Amino acid sequence: MANFPFQRLQADLAALISRSPAGQRLPSEPDLAKQLGVSRATLREAMRSFETQGLIRRRQGSGTFVVGKVQALDSGLEVLESLDTIAKRMGLEMSVSDLNIEIVPATAELAESLNVAVDSDLTRVRRVIRADSRPVAYLVDTLPENFLHSKDLPSDFNGSVLDFLLNRGDKLASSRANVSAIGATGDVAKPLEIQRGDVLLHFNAQLFDAEGKVVDYSLSFFIPGYFHFHIVRRVGS
Repeated sequence: MANFPFQRLQADLAALISRSPAGQRLPSEPDLAKQLGVSRATLREAMRSFETQGLIRRRQGSGTFVVGKVQALDSGLEVLESLDTIAKRMGLEMSVSDLNIEIVPATAELAESLNVAVDSDLTRVRRVIRADSRPVAYLVDTLPENFLHSKDLPSDFNGSVLDFLLNRGDKLASSRANVSAIGATGDVAKPLEIQRGDVLLHFNAQLFDAEGKVVDYSLSFFIPGYFHFHIVRRVGS
């Protein structure tokens, strides 16, 4: 019974969202909280569940907008594939924007992750993945420059480092990823057009070649609701 007021608030929000056309801006947080008779903190907590479903998007400095529901990208994690490959298999349209390729010096963290010397040159590839023109993922790959130079990438590079390496013929063997839920930092929230602190699904991964050498250190940030990742596990004895 203690949760009934919160459930009623979610029901009221669901009704408001369902009768609002895609692209419509919802009332400001102060106005909406007053309209629904709750605090802004309670309202913000209730709205998070609708964000994770992809039903609304909060844009820094612009407000909260209703969005049309998109089909989620669904994939198992047993085999490493690019988002582009998965999307094409599902018949989904995804595009890349904000592509940035640059040479950066290895920080202590990057040097340890890639097993290279501090301050050695690295190639960093950053981009935003979009579905129906909406940002849904932010990807950052960092590789030793002697393994991948920015000049190696073609002018029509589609943003998939993994696909480029496979097509180039590199012998890639495995990937190790740590998966967690995090709050968006400012540098991630801005390209994803969300609020700082919004919950994201985060992959922190290393890609190994056939000799066990780390050739890519990647950070992937996914907006929940647009991605369904799953793992098939066998039962232990």
